[in-house]
Amino acid sequence: MLNVLSILTGLFALLLAIPSTIPFLGWGNWFVLPIAIVGIALGQLSSSNGGRNFCIVVLVIAVIRLSLGGGII
Repeated sequence: MLNVLSILTGLFALLLAIPSTIPFLGWGNWFVLPIAIVGIALGQLSSSNGGRNFCIVVLVIAVIRLSLGGGII
């Protein structure tokens, strides 16, 4: 059950991260980071690790996009 919640949290974070790749919307990734971290925590508590790995990928995408934009853009 926690793995399903982790996957749903990761999908929500991914839906927020996709428009944040557009220039001048990169600040939206600051909202994605805590959501992805919550998904990672839920995935860590479950017996399966698929949701956790998915949230880690979303987190890495958001961090890379933030680093490319200097943290704001």
